[in-house]
This record gives sequence, structure tokens and C-alpha cells, in this order.
Amino acid sequence: MSSVFAPKSVIVQGITGSHGSFHARAMRDYGTNVVAGTSPNKAGESVDSIPVYRTVRDIQAEHEVDATVIFVPASAARGAIFEAIDAHIPLIVCITEGIPVHDMLAVRQKLSTSNCVLVGPNSPGIAMPGQSKLGIIPSHILSPGRIGVVSRSGTLTYEAVSDLTRAGLGQASVLGIGGDSIKGLDFVDCLAQFEADERVDAVVLIGEIGGQSENKAAEYIKTSASKPVVAYIAGHAAPAGVQLGHAGAILGTQSESAVYKSQQLRDAGVTVVDSVTDIAPAIQTRLGVTT
Repeated sequence: MSSVFAPKSVIVQGITGSHGSFHARAMRDYGTNVVAGTSPNKAGESVDSIPVYRTVRDIQAEHEVDATVIFVPASAARGAIFEAIDAHIPLIVCITEGIPVHDMLAVRQKLSTSNCVLVGPNSPGIAMPGQSKLGIIPSHILSPGRIGVVSRSGTLTYEAVSDLTRAGLGQASVLGIGGDSIKGLDFVDCLAQFEADERVDAVVLIGEIGGQSENKAAEYIKTSASKPVVAYIAGHAAPAGVQLGHAGAILGTQSESAVYKSQQLRDAGVTVVDSVTDIAPAIQTRLGVTT
């Protein structure tokens, strides 16, 4: 993995909110170096000894910042991401859900002129088990291993990661890219990271209906991936035109369906399973691991 995903110095935008404060403590307790947070009206206070500043620039006057985790409300998320981009923070992880599409269109345009990496929005975050986590992935389900996990669904991520831990496989990296239709990091970006990462022996991909991300991932795997991939696509029974779960989980065209995406992945050599609980056993089979 690129070193950008293992930051040495992390801040939390929106640290004084209930989610921001809870998860800032949880991240620090897991080993993440959380140096500060922002809350425009509470500068000078602290959250369990983590200092609070008014702006990201104010933090940078006193601390190195390699990554930020954003917990602000949806109405303020565009401004928070813009602030992080303007501050040239290499890694931006946005947990906030419900950000308006036109706000994310503006974010994507601004992001395209920067060197920042955005994970999310509507993401559970990322984790390097045994080292650090950025976001809300529960610490107790993580364990160090050699499997790369990338997913659009937070809940299904937790289930798959927990099963990999119970199976003794663990994880090298866990990347929750979020379920919104307009987001930063996508499947292909993560697959390329896993392909180049010597710590990763196999990959778990969890997708769902809506969009073309899984189909693009299949094209990448067909031409560029050498490591075994096991995938699960949620939403085989989804009715057309109804938003399910995530903002991006809407079945429009046939190519956005779980059936089509599953077949594209199978054609690319991926082992596609029918249930998320089948992922860990399928990984064991692909790696020749006996239980």
C-alpha cells in the first residue's frame, strides 16, 4: 500500500460532536496518532486531552498533518472537504453520509486539481490492522493478516472482516470506499494498491447494485490483477428504480444489476459467492488453506 494510507499524524474535523469525539478516542486507543481536531466554536478546548482548534490551518501551524477524518454534518461536509484540500492534506477520509450530489460534484472538480486522496464520503473508513484505523470500523473485529478488503458497504465490510478474523486469515488492509454514486477512491484504485502490495496474498471485493464500479473492477482484474479475488455483490433481489441502502444503490440499467456484475467478475476469473458468509471459506479455497 502507498504510505499515504498509513499516516503518522491524523486530525479529526468535527471532533467535538458525539460521533467525532467517540471515534477520535477509539482511533487513538487503537494506535492511531490523533494529534488534534477542529470545531470552529470550541477552539481552545480539548477532547480527552486531544486539543481542539478553529481551523485545519490553525492545527498545521503547530502540527504535521498527514490525514484527516471528517465527522461533520452533511450540510457542512463540502466546506470541510474543501478546507482539507486547500490545506493539501494527503489523505481525506469522509465518514459523513447524506452529502448532496451537487456538493460532491463540486468536491470532485476541486479534487481533480489537487494531489489529495479522498476516501468516501459515506465510508466506514480504512484500517491497517495492528497499526492504525481511520474511521468507525470496530477495532475488535480486526486482526493482522494478508488479505486486502475493499467494499462499498460498511455493514457487509464488518461481517466479512469478522469472518476473516475468525478463520485465522486476518487482513492486511481494509478500505471502505462508501456507497455514494459520487465518491473519491474507487474499486480499481484499491485493486491497484493491493496488486502492488507485497503484504497482500488475496483480495475480497464487496459490491452492490448501481453504477459501473464493479464492472470497471472486472475489466481491471481481467487485464492487470495476478492475485486471487473473491467477490460478493449485494442486491440480487433488488427491484428496478428503488434506492436501497446507499445513495448509489439504485438499479437503473441491466449493467447495474447484481446478476450482470457477478457475471462480469466471474468472466474475469473472480470467485463470486452467493452470501457474504461464504467469503472466508472461498478465500481459504483460493489460497489452499486447510482448516
